[in-house]
Amino acid sequence: MISSFETLIPIIKGIKPDIIDYIEREIIPRYDSFDKAHRRDHVRMVIAQSLKLADGLPELDPEMIYCIAAFHDLGLVNGRENHHIDSGKILETDSFIRKHFTADMIAVMKQAVEDHRASGKTAPRSDYGKIVADADRFIDAETIIRRTVQYGLANYPELDREGHYQRTLSHLTDKYGPDGYLRVWLPWSDNTARLRKLHAIIADSDLLRDIFDRIFDSEA
Repeated sequence: MISSFETLIPIIKGIKPDIIDYIEREIIPRYDSFDKAHRRDHVRMVIAQSLKLADGLPELDPEMIYCIAAFHDLGLVNGRENHHIDSGKILETDSFIRKHFTADMIAVMKQAVEDHRASGKTAPRSDYGKIVADADRFIDAETIIRRTVQYGLANYPELDREGHYQRTLSHLTDKYGPDGYLRVWLPWSDNTARLRKLHAIIADSDLLRDIFDRIFDSEA
């Protein structure tokens, strides 16, 4: 997982320094107050993956992509249920964004942020939305299981170890299983092959339990 700004430097060349400076000073630090699964390492990963996926759509504006990725989870400040909608509102009303992008560009960016949620029943309304949606779904089995455990520990403190394991198994099956609701939108994304590997782990109860126990012991 990409987790340092220094690692991102080669990826964000071409984006105006004042935009990078604003995102680094004013936006990225807001993730520090969220649960462990949605802190700086997560938003930096989504930024990096978004810009990488955008290589397949060179006609898109990289500065829009960068800002969409940076703002995509800010609505978590108001809770998880409507965070995608709240994140879009935060982007739309941000004075820096309003100064640097046109109204039409901001409308597209807001839509993309709203459409990033994995549980959405329909495809994102633009390629910008597909990019941030797939970037947010960066499928690495270890990372996904760790984030699931972290979220459970932060939000369900009343559960014991077995309760957390069952919650983890249920979440992984419902979201990432063969019949899960998660969709990959861009055919050149690495997520297709990664998702198949995760299917195999979910199906192997002994392997999944071993991974869960190791992660749970390091996080609890």
